[in-house]
Amino acid sequence: MGRISFSCLFPASWHFSVSPQLLPRILIPSLRQLLFLSLLICLIGLLYLLLFVGKGHVSWITGENNFHRHLARVTDVDATDTSNPHLNYGLVVDCGSSGSRIFVYCWPRHNGNPHELLDIRQMRDQHRKPVVMKIKPGISELAKTPEKASDYMYPLLSFAAQHIPKNKHQETPLYILCTAGMRVLPESQQEAILEDLRTDIPVHFNFLFSDSHVEVISGKQEGVYAWIGINFVLGRFNHGDSDGEAEVEVHVPSIDQQDTLRRKRTAGVLDMGGVSTQIAYEVPKTVRFVSPQQEEVAKNLLAEFNLGCDAHRTEHVYRVYVSTFLGFGGNAARQRYEENLMRKTITRNKLLGEHVGETAESPLPDPCLPTDLEDQIGTSTEKLYLRGTGDFDQCRQILQPFLNRSNDTHSSLNGVYQPAIDYSNSQFYGFSEFYYCTEDVLRMGGDYNASKYAAAAKGYCATKWKTLQERFDSGLYASHADYHRLKYQCFKSAWMYEVFHSGFSFPTNYKNLKTALLVYEKEVQWTLGAILYRTRFLPLRDIQQESLKGTHSHWRHSFSFVNNHYLFLACFFIVLLSIILYLMRLRRIHRLAVKHYTPSSVPWLEEGLGPPMLPIIL
Repeated sequence: MGRISFSCLFPASWHFSVSPQLLPRILIPSLRQLLFLSLLICLIGLLYLLLFVGKGHVSWITGENNFHRHLARVTDVDATDTSNPHLNYGLVVDCGSSGSRIFVYCWPRHNGNPHELLDIRQMRDQHRKPVVMKIKPGISELAKTPEKASDYMYPLLSFAAQHIPKNKHQETPLYILCTAGMRVLPESQQEAILEDLRTDIPVHFNFLFSDSHVEVISGKQEGVYAWIGINFVLGRFNHGDSDGEAEVEVHVPSIDQQDTLRRKRTAGVLDMGGVSTQIAYEVPKTVRFVSPQQEEVAKNLLAEFNLGCDAHRTEHVYRVYVSTFLGFGGNAARQRYEENLMRKTITRNKLLGEHVGETAESPLPDPCLPTDLEDQIGTSTEKLYLRGTGDFDQCRQILQPFLNRSNDTHSSLNGVYQPAIDYSNSQFYGFSEFYYCTEDVLRMGGDYNASKYAAAAKGYCATKWKTLQERFDSGLYASHADYHRLKYQCFKSAWMYEVFHSGFSFPTNYKNLKTALLVYEKEVQWTLGAILYRTRFLPLRDIQQESLKGTHSHWRHSFSFVNNHYLFLACFFIVLLSIILYLMRLRRIHRLAVKHYTPSSVPWLEEGLGPPMLPIIL
């Protein structure tokens, strides 16, 4: 019988021969086994191609990276690593009416992708707390002593300077933005305060600070910044992958026409404070106006801006409607309501010779107060006594004229122009009073349902005041709820309902309003949107550095992320082909050996002799 010989030259030269009958069957498979093995290996390679090289891999990797990066940003509570030389910093001072706060932000070096924004986060100290400091009173209190403005600002800037590495001060932008308190001052007093800051701050601090970095911003700007900040935290500006989120079709301006693209749906913002109410939302499609007058009004309410670093790229162009309504906050609305009650009651009493509401024994019924609640309004010289009747529906009807709606279909509170909202494909977040009204005593914060909310508010209003007090003393309401909330919850519930559904015209079956106090358990300040917008051109430097690496660097980058998979597959199939060819050769050798060495041609078997000795050379 024939032999199949194996030899090796290292580590020592050795050789031995084996009979074909002793060769394991796995080394000389049948043709069917060979085809099955080849098909199996090809399927494994194809599966790898689909999962890790094709679109599935790219989208999965992109979506996974976007998700983890977004999750890291919104849930990051670790102390900021100030030893990282690639970390950048930025400062925003919010000069409000009651005080000023400085926020310190940080972000890593931009990755050079013009499609992505800076990954800005609030800086955290060694105790993992946000680096923020507040002082009182507001800077507007310095209207008559503007020369003290820089001294007023000194503690805030010194605080920030201690947290930012000194070698980073010169490249850390500083923005001082003043809001409501400064807006009410005469322009001359505003300018005197700002000029003192522009002159003295560069003398004491080495931050990146220019004349344009300090200003009094409008309510429109503040609203836009708030909208940017919330949507940034929600991850709505990450357009690399939709991650299954809702999308909208957007018309964005190009050089010679309107381009249409699809991207993530942004969230609108509703904010009702004590004095004012504000709405801000994206207007994705081009707005048409019924008259030149309406167009002129809309120009003051619509803001179009590009959050991206490249003006020629349109994926981050947004058109946002922002409107602020002074006197439409919860407390201001109650004050207007009470003044109207006083005026009407006094006039009616004089005309009819009555004395309704003039004493506690003859109170004026008030459907906007809980049942049996006794209250008094007015001044010390002219009082009006009220007694709650707790009628939610009647209260709503009484409040409707206070919305000052017009007959124009494209108007909202006070007759102000409002672009159409696609209620079927939109989402809104309601903050401040929208949250307090639904959560503090009704315990319905979160996803808003108009019918359930109205039923709960109606039940609250109809409940006797004594019972509500007992529930409050038993701790059944939110920890931050107080007696003021209990007294005016009925009124504010009706006011919020009317503002949302009658003022802003949201249908009662609208399901995409979420009332919230925080976003991802964090308070989102408009300053985050301000720093994001005002530093949007900074990535240009990093993008230019990436482009300077040249074509070879670009090829190597692409090769490392994509082509290496194709190289792996090429090697994989070459090895597979080599194995198949080797197995086919073994099969051929086996067939030739069996054909040549038949039983009759082996003389030592016929003669009954033992097999000859196999030479083994070591």
